[in-house]
Amino acid sequence: MRMMVRFSLDVAAANAAIKNGTLPKVIEATMNDLKPEAAYFYAEEGRRTAYMVFDMKDPSQIPGIAEPWFMGMNALVTFRPVMNIQDLKAGLEKAMKKLG
Repeated sequence: MRMMVRFSLDVAAANAAIKNGTLPKVIEATMNDLKPEAAYFYAEEGRRTAYMVFDMKDPSQIPGIAEPWFMGMNALVTFRPVMNIQDLKAGLEKAMKKLG
């Protein structure tokens, strides 16, 4: 299932992770693990934030994805199922068939 994950990092924890070299390692490991189709990094409400869109094969992946961010950056981590345009079109076609 296509998922979007948002990592919003605690400022103090992220500052420390930058200084000790942890943040680039966690980003690289996450990118290597997820192989996201898209990844964006920016500031949101004063916090370093990242969004990644990837294919989640099983919900059991969630702890392995989230824990390095929770533990290393005191991050807020949110997972959401998302669709691209092809998924939306297919879903709307199925919905319309159900509705008659």
